[in-house]
Amino acid sequence: MRLFLTMALLLVSGAAAAEDVLDKGDTAWILTSTALVLFMTIPGLSLFYAGLVRSKNVLSVLMQCFTLTCLMSILWLLLGYSLAFGEGNAFIGDLSNVFLANIGEDTLSGTIPESAFALFQMTFAVITPALIVGGFAERMRFSAMLLFCTAWLLLVYAPVCHWVWGGGWLSEMGAMDFAGGIVVHITAGVAAIVAAVVLGSRRGFPSQPMPPHNMTLTITGAGMLWVGWFGFNGGSALAANGDAAMAMLVTHISAAAGAFTWLTAEWIRYGKPSALGAVTGMVAGLGTITPASGFVGPGGALVIGILAGVICFAATNYIKRTLKIDDSLDVFPVHGVGGILGTLLTAVFASSALGVFSGQHDIVILDQLGVQAIGVLSAIVYTAVVSFVLLKLTDVLVGNRVDDEEELQGLDLVLHNERGYDL
Repeated sequence: MRLFLTMALLLVSGAAAAEDVLDKGDTAWILTSTALVLFMTIPGLSLFYAGLVRSKNVLSVLMQCFTLTCLMSILWLLLGYSLAFGEGNAFIGDLSNVFLANIGEDTLSGTIPESAFALFQMTFAVITPALIVGGFAERMRFSAMLLFCTAWLLLVYAPVCHWVWGGGWLSEMGAMDFAGGIVVHITAGVAAIVAAVVLGSRRGFPSQPMPPHNMTLTITGAGMLWVGWFGFNGGSALAANGDAAMAMLVTHISAAAGAFTWLTAEWIRYGKPSALGAVTGMVAGLGTITPASGFVGPGGALVIGILAGVICFAATNYIKRTLKIDDSLDVFPVHGVGGILGTLLTAVFASSALGVFSGQHDIVILDQLGVQAIGVLSAIVYTAVVSFVLLKLTDVLVGNRVDDEEELQGLDLVLHNERGYDL
């Protein structure tokens, strides 16, 4: 009888252990990763973008990134988190978590507090609209930017996030997007190039040179992005485990390979390697590895980084020089093309059947490639259509673009009555 009772107690305790239990190590890692991802936006992305524009617009870019951090955080609290991660249906979440309702100190999401999960995801919702800023830099009104990004977060980012990470239809199909190839980079890249086309080119583009005004700022911001990306990809494991460690390792390898490949391609084509090429290649490598980071191994990451450097370099030149689309800071050819490439390559290098280039999953490459392609195409089409409509609407409501005289004077003085430099 005693033996029976002992066995029964062991079974009950085992069942309880199988339920979600707070893990302090996992929690500490996600809290750290959250800080790293926020660090990517302010100051990382802010400085990276600020150095790339002309000096008369440096404050406008810093202001856009900083203000979007504030506004997107508030929107995530009010409605965004619920639309992205509420139970809802296959396409959008419900309103059960408006104002982060039902989330308390003891509410868990797996082995971490749900408050930590919501905050971690908030930083993704912050950086994604901030990436779009690079597509319309130096010519969009501040009010139009705020209005567009508000609607875009709720009508584009939150639904696509739900499709992939919130239990939506792409998740049900088995789409693999570890840290945001579809959710972050494709949506931001597509929205940026749509904005560039709808607003039109900057005054003087492409005949007038518009070099970065301060590469020191840009390289400083790029270094912060590289470091912060460890939280972006490693934190997406949602645990302090081998997946997180591997995600960080492959992230670093791809960034290094992307940077070196880009500067080498530039060296061959133009005769000299540039600092701008090196940091742009780094970002291409980081964006391309993002969807694959929790699924591939180091060998696959090296190939992904090299391909990112070559293909994103070619895409940048084609869009700027052949199509003559003024995506000011190359958001689509770097983030959009990188996100597309990485999402598709995930289906290849996640396979455990590639020898030294193997990943961590027993998948049928062609079958998974079909699922990944559906995810890519659906995100492109949906984002492009909704972004176009929103931009047309904001143009009617407040006017998207400053006039020629204001653009010539610079957005810092015209929109904010300040200068970036008073020397």
